[in-house]
This record gives sequence, structure tokens and C-alpha cells, in this order.
Amino acid sequence: MDFKFIDTHAHLNLSAFKEDFDVVAKQCADEGVAVINVGTKESTSKRGVELANEYDNMYSIIGLHPIQTVPMMHDEDEIGEGGEPFKSKGEVFVKDFYRELAKSEKVVGIGECGFDYWHTEPDSYAVQEEAFIAQIELANELNLPLMIHTRGPKPGQDSPTGRSVYADVYDTLQKYAKVPFNVHFYAGTLAEAEKFFELGGTISFTGVITFAKDYEEVVRNAPLDLIHGETDCPYVAPVPHRGKRCEPWMVQEVYKKIAEIKEMDEEVVREQLIENAKRHYNLK
Repeated sequence: MDFKFIDTHAHLNLSAFKEDFDVVAKQCADEGVAVINVGTKESTSKRGVELANEYDNMYSIIGLHPIQTVPMMHDEDEIGEGGEPFKSKGEVFVKDFYRELAKSEKVVGIGECGFDYWHTEPDSYAVQEEAFIAQIELANELNLPLMIHTRGPKPGQDSPTGRSVYADVYDTLQKYAKVPFNVHFYAGTLAEAEKFFELGGTISFTGVITFAKDYEEVVRNAPLDLIHGETDCPYVAPVPHRGKRCEPWMVQEVYKKIAEIKEMDEEVVREQLIENAKRHYNLK
């Protein structure tokens, strides 16, 4: 399949798409959009691999999301069965389980892993760190890139380390990682992004850049060959689809906005972002 766009971080493997997955998958294929579905725990990682093995335009990244490492209720906007808020069970990252899943040639990365201080209590840091390091070790072993999750604490709250989530993620990657990585849904500073670039990483942007100006400095100044477009669907649908469930084909709007902010030709940006994803994830 000749891809026109690649959504480098999607969640068609979540229950939000349970009822109409086939419709969404067909629209992605019709519009030439490839999809990398990212696992959040064992069940969604397994589902992601199944979809990748079935559809030519889909790939899978497998791993354990930091908020899935502790049992807790999620915010109302976190989607579970039937569209209701779901409760994570506090899974442990089992290398053998994920190592077996990674035997599929359509598995192109490990994650999403990292730190989340928004949804979790400070005393969960050690558990999150343990799962993060374990996934880095497996990625090193299998020579697969890492998909990194970063979310800082809520306003007025301190992080468990007293530092930014980007600083904590950077230090962990610097100490343990031997493979490339992508910091998805990037919301840090340009200086922090540059440190990740120096370490061998890339960053990616979601539909948020189509309606919030906070990200424009980073988008404008980040090297075009070190960034990606993503949706993180079913969340944060881009303009002009605000208020709707986000779907992978909407990544086209993210590509367009990156070109607009960088004041570059849309086709030049589209071709480079495709090349970036193919290179970074070794897409066949």
C-alpha cells in the first residue's frame, strides 16, 4: 500500500472503536492513511497485534502505559467499556508476554511507557519507574524503538521528584536506553525537545496544535526530519473535527498545520513526515 499519511500514535485497539471499527478502518484505507496502534496493557497490546496482522495499513507498538501500573479510577474523559470511565488493574510488565507478541513482524516498537504524574499519586513513582525500565530493557533486547508517554502533575501539584516529567524521562532514557525513541503528544519546551534530539529521539504532535498556540514555537523550530504527526485517537480531534471522536484519518489536519506553522509547502512536509515514520519505525 502506498501511504499518503501515517498516524504514528493511535488507539483503534481501544473499546471506543468496538462498535464501528470496520467503518473507521475502511476510511483510513480509502484515504491512504497507515496506522500505528499503541498498546496500553496486555489486552490492548494483543488486540493491536491482531489488527496489524490483519490489515496491510496497520502496525503495532506493544507495552504498558504508566497509568496502568497502579489500580485507580480514571477521569471521566478516559474511555473504558461502553464509553464509561474505566479502572486500571495495576498490571505488571511481563517481558515474556510482550516478547512473544513481538515475534510479529508488524510490531514496530515498545510502549507506551514513561511517567504520568497527572492521573497517579506520588507514591506510584517507583512502580512506574520499574515498568518503564523493564520496557526499555526489552526494547534494547529486541532493537525496537520506544514510544514514550509524558504527563506532568495537575496545576498546583508537585511532581514526585520535584522536577518536570520531561527531566525525569530524559534521565531514565539517558541511563538505560540504547535504542531510538519518540516522545509522543509533545508538550514540553524547545530546550527540552533539543535534549531529546541530542539523545537520539524524536517528538510528535497531535491535533492539539490545530487549536492551541502553545506548541507553535516547538513546531516551528524543531527539525522537520525529527518530528511526527499523530492523533492519539480517540482523544483530541483536530480542527475542523473538534467535538467529535478522533480517528486516524484526521491526522491529515496535523500534517497540514505543521506545514502552516513552519511556512512550508504541504507536500514537502507530508513526504518528509512519511519518510520520518518509515525510518524511525522501520516500516515494511
